[in-house]
Amino acid sequence: MQKDNRKAAIAAYKERKACAGIYAIRCTASAQVWVGQTPHLDTIQNRIWFSLRQGSHPNRALQAAWTLHGADTFAFEPLEQLAEEESRYVRDALLKERAGHWQSTLDARAM
Repeated sequence: MQKDNRKAAIAAYKERKACAGIYAIRCTASAQVWVGQTPHLDTIQNRIWFSLRQGSHPNRALQAAWTLHGADTFAFEPLEQLAEEESRYVRDALLKERAGHWQSTLDARAM
C-alpha cells in the first residue's frame, strides 16, 4: 500500500462513526443467552471471541460454556442499534436501559 493511500485509510478509519447498541451471544448447545451493551457494536464480536479463545473472558459462565461446547456452538446477534447521541451520558443511560429490557425479554444473563 502506498503511503498516501495508507494515510487516507487511517484517516477514514479514525473519522468513522461508532454505532452503539445491544447484542446477544447465544450458545445453541446449552440454549444459554448473554446480553451486552457496547458503544462500538461493529467491533465487539471480535473482542469477545478473542478473549474467549484465549480463555480470559471476565464472564466466567460464558467462558465455561465456550470451553465446554466449543466455538462452533456460539452465535453473535446484534439486537438493537441506537441512534447517534451527542451526549455520552445520555447514550450510556440509554444503553443500560435497553440492555435491561433485552435481558428480561430473552431471559438472558448480563455480560
